[in-house]
Amino acid sequence: MHMKHLQVFAAVIFFIQPLSAQLFTKVMDGDLVNTASDSRSVNFVDVNGDGWEDVFISNGSNPGTVNLLYLNNGDGSFTPVPEDSIVSHEGSFDGATFADADNDGDMDGFVVTWYGQKNKYYTNNGDGSFDYDTETELNSGFSYSETASWGDYDGDGFTDVYVSNSGGDKRNFLFRNLGNGHFEKIIPGVQSTDNKPSRSVNWVDFDQDGDMDLFVSNESEQTNDMYINDGAGGFTKLSDDPLVEAISSSMSSSWGDVDNDLDLDVFIANSKYFEEQDNQLFINNGDGSFTESDGGELTSDGGCSYGSNFADYDNDGDLDLVVMNGYCGGAIENFLYVNDGNGNFSRDLISIADFSTPCSYGGAWGDIDNNGFPDLIIATCNDGSGGEDPENMMFQNTGNGNNWLKIRLMGDVSNASCIGASILVKAVIDGNAVWQMREISAQSGYCGQNSLVAHFGLGDAGVCDSIMLLFPSGKDSVLLNVPVNQQIAVQEWSVVNMSDHIPPTVVLQAYPNPVTDKLIVEVPHFVEDGFRVCITDILHRQVYKADFRGVNSTLILDMNVIQLKAGYYTITLTTEQGQGVLPFVMN
Repeated sequence: MHMKHLQVFAAVIFFIQPLSAQLFTKVMDGDLVNTASDSRSVNFVDVNGDGWEDVFISNGSNPGTVNLLYLNNGDGSFTPVPEDSIVSHEGSFDGATFADADNDGDMDGFVVTWYGQKNKYYTNNGDGSFDYDTETELNSGFSYSETASWGDYDGDGFTDVYVSNSGGDKRNFLFRNLGNGHFEKIIPGVQSTDNKPSRSVNWVDFDQDGDMDLFVSNESEQTNDMYINDGAGGFTKLSDDPLVEAISSSMSSSWGDVDNDLDLDVFIANSKYFEEQDNQLFINNGDGSFTESDGGELTSDGGCSYGSNFADYDNDGDLDLVVMNGYCGGAIENFLYVNDGNGNFSRDLISIADFSTPCSYGGAWGDIDNNGFPDLIIATCNDGSGGEDPENMMFQNTGNGNNWLKIRLMGDVSNASCIGASILVKAVIDGNAVWQMREISAQSGYCGQNSLVAHFGLGDAGVCDSIMLLFPSGKDSVLLNVPVNQQIAVQEWSVVNMSDHIPPTVVLQAYPNPVTDKLIVEVPHFVEDGFRVCITDILHRQVYKADFRGVNSTLILDMNVIQLKAGYYTITLTTEQGQGVLPFVMN
């Protein structure tokens, strides 16, 4: 396995303000929360490109009902879409995933079914309406699918899709996007031949080597599976690690950097059928291995847990967690957990006044009203008792005094949705330098998709002094001194000047990224008078500086001579015309 061993030295200290007030208001008006349905998936996705988060909800009744799509009116309310192919098919639907699969500038949808029915792929017409693709390979065959997720595993700039199955022969599906409207089903490989009853699937670069790995949660007292991308289109299984050795009935995995050490940790939601099972938290050690955390209340609350999702709902600079519970005996409560900043979680019984549920499945976070605070929608389900279907739930975040930043990435060489991109943000919160990381994902937890707009809580920070944008293609960018309380959009490989105090920008190109031994720097044509190159580490400590003259094409930096350790770095090229800044990873 090719793995980069990251060494991150950032020391982070947090001073947590105790929660003392209700943050969320349960929305009682509107079709979204007053339509009875046996719902499964919640997806926040701006289907019509107007800058407001729309909501897709799948429904799973047997023999079947139609799905639901709600357009955001821009005032906190939603209008249901009454007639469109994506809400016209009847079926026993489960999970759903959205991405710009054909790179044409709008979000396409893939919705999977159970009970041996056909999965369904819908292409967006650019205005938020959809066409059902009757010819695609994604719809071929009949399946017992739970959910699916888009992710570009082969790095060709088009999102592929992986489908989890819990019935039939239980083999999961990997479809490679050929970039011409067609998909190829990948038959060989452990990711396609294992036959455990699979629930959740998440693409995640857990080892930070620049390609998308694949984590699958399996139910029925099975171990979970991590399929490691070899960078050449194949996968091997992680072994001899607590993450894949625990026996459980897992329904979902949610990935996020819970301790702000710039690698992705994972929460596992577990449930037996109408029987509680404790959940799990695994901390990424930064070297491709994991340690199981006792987690406190997070891993001892029991519950019949299905969906789960991270978000910094109080905007204090760390990831909090929601867990959805269902198919359980007695009164059912969903769980909301607040993070203390070090990856320790406690139940938040204040922010949502009443978190009881008839039966919950998936859920997702998205900023409905664009106020910088994540809102929450939860899909409710019929628990099989034969009673009436319940209504779905929406909780609107009224906010507090903390600051925030939202970032929307747009791919060029990478896939248009920038699925798999990582964003690192540094800001001074409560007097301490804090790094945070988000990875853009088309499936979060089980039957849930958070907004593709990355959200960062920033506490009392007034500016983000450094933002590293790590695109799947390796064509990365750095933003400096970005003001808070705004949403910014960044096109891949564009250089954005966010402050009048930054010198005029020079486009800097350097490759490969990640770097193994030599970094090739493309020198701008106008540097006849010479230029300076500086390399700084993740704490902005200068580790290399040199002046050059007479270089008119490329500069080759030998990392064996410079002696850089593995980790994140920034290279800055300074000329009389300005500066070019680019992040890179050293293997």
